[in-house]
Amino acid sequence: MSDKTASNAMWGGRFAAGPDAIMEAINASIGFDRRLARQDIAGSQAHAAMLAATGIIEGSDAQAIREGLLTVLSEIEAGDFAFSTALEDIHMNVEARLKEVIGEPAGRLHTARSRNDQVAVDFRLWVREQCDAVDAALAGLMRALVAQADAGADWVMPGFTHLQVAQPVTWGHHMLAYVEMLARDRGRFADARRRMNVSPLGAAALAGTSFAIDRHMTASALGFDAPMGNSLDAVSDRDFALEFLAAASIGAMHLSRLAEELVIWSSAQFRFVRMSDRWSTGSSIMPQKRNPDAAELIRAKIGRIFGANVALMTVMKGLPLTYSKDMQEDKEQVFDAADNYMLALAAMTGMVGDMTANREVLRAAAATGFSTATDLADWLVRALGLPFREAHHVTGALVALAEAQGCDLPDLTLAQMQGVHAGITAAVFDVLGVENSVASRMSYGGTAPAQVRAQVARWQEALG
Repeated sequence: MSDKTASNAMWGGRFAAGPDAIMEAINASIGFDRRLARQDIAGSQAHAAMLAATGIIEGSDAQAIREGLLTVLSEIEAGDFAFSTALEDIHMNVEARLKEVIGEPAGRLHTARSRNDQVAVDFRLWVREQCDAVDAALAGLMRALVAQADAGADWVMPGFTHLQVAQPVTWGHHMLAYVEMLARDRGRFADARRRMNVSPLGAAALAGTSFAIDRHMTASALGFDAPMGNSLDAVSDRDFALEFLAAASIGAMHLSRLAEELVIWSSAQFRFVRMSDRWSTGSSIMPQKRNPDAAELIRAKIGRIFGANVALMTVMKGLPLTYSKDMQEDKEQVFDAADNYMLALAAMTGMVGDMTANREVLRAAAATGFSTATDLADWLVRALGLPFREAHHVTGALVALAEAQGCDLPDLTLAQMQGVHAGITAAVFDVLGVENSVASRMSYGGTAPAQVRAQVARWQEALG
């Protein structure tokens, strides 16, 4: 095959026309930015109303534009709109159709604005709405976790460090740990929303406009707190998208941690939880299998969200002021991350709501691995006045003895314990049971059932 033939083969199918077709394909964004149609039309309505209020265009033209935009929106929402790649983006597609609907007044809509500030306001509006949607979804998952915590406030289970049994905790306490994480996620999205709630509309291409526009009017109409204070920053800023992705990445990481625990806990080796049939699948060859596919898919999808964050940071890191076409690559990343984060939140909420904890297995696991060793050390400090480091050493010796005897700490006899330290009394057995252990952890935020119930009540009130 000649070099020329090979080159032509590379164009293939849709690129048979050569570079012109490739340029149209790489330049067009309508394939994905059509999702901004509602925001684009809202921004245009606010802009047209402002142009009329300031006397820049006639009121009759603004009225025609408003009605025409509503017609275009209804066509898009009904699925009757024919999007054109040749028109590049959602802005030009809407404007072209508006001209077909209302004629000459459509040409006045773009007075005192540019696609640069237009896309900036559209995208900002979309991301702001996503912050609100994520907040509602996070609250729903938090309620599901609080319900689990309420049901199992006094169910003893092992707490882990290094995935090794550490100290007894309660099921409710473990569930509430994720509630705290998700609350911080909500706070990050709220902070990001507050910072992004300023309007770039009216910055035009980059330098503002010579028309006597009212940027405060359009900002207010679109629910923004104020217009952005620098036109260069207004058209080039994508911090709001990056903050959304950063908050989503942290939130997704929390979901992945919980998903990992559900995968482990639902295994035959742990049997801590049983996932409902709605969130599990069988095997095509092994009839005994109950695979936690939903949790595994959540764990995997998180990588797409992390990737979107890195990708957009990479796009933005080398851009001089102000707008560059590179920024067209911002939306697909954010759209994909938002879609997958919302899907993961919905799936996790369903799984948490449906899962059943195996109380007996949890309790039995909590009693293994010398989980009350710290309680023993603490007792030696309180009852015998030993320095903690000495108490730690004595406890270690008792653990070694129990290991040699093939039993757990509560199964040692008093005589055996006194052989390690003569001062130990029978009162030590009061702290060695796992129920006694968790009940003693009454410090604020501790695992004692009374503390867990207090935290459950606090979150039930906060979440409504």
